[in-house]
Amino acid sequence: QLVESGGGLVQAGGSLRLSCAASGRTFGNYAMGWFRQAPGKERELIAAINWSGAIIYYGDSVKGRFTISRDDAKNTVYLQMNSLKPEDTAVYYCAADRGYGLGLTVREYDYWGQGTQVTVSS
Repeated sequence: QLVESGGGLVQAGGSLRLSCAASGRTFGNYAMGWFRQAPGKERELIAAINWSGAIIYYGDSVKGRFTISRDDAKNTVYLQMNSLKPEDTAVYYCAADRGYGLGLTVREYDYWGQGTQVTVSS
């Protein structure tokens, strides 16, 4: 029900825009998050947006470089990633949280995409 796209290989300093398209249900009332998981590391939340777009969270590692947004008319969430670094290399997942508020942990999210690989070369 959540499908990520837009990943790929990019040089350090470059940009990518990830998209997360929802199908099968409307996620307009859900908080949406972007997580990433690098090999040997835990899955971490890097950005989240509440249902209205009024509340946004960014992890310290991406603050000032990444921007999350949502287009409920298209049932799609985006992650604009600028000034990419090799340490941003990971599988990126989008997820939906049907609870009230803004989920900040993996266990608070109810629906997950399959992930898209982002590789940043130095």
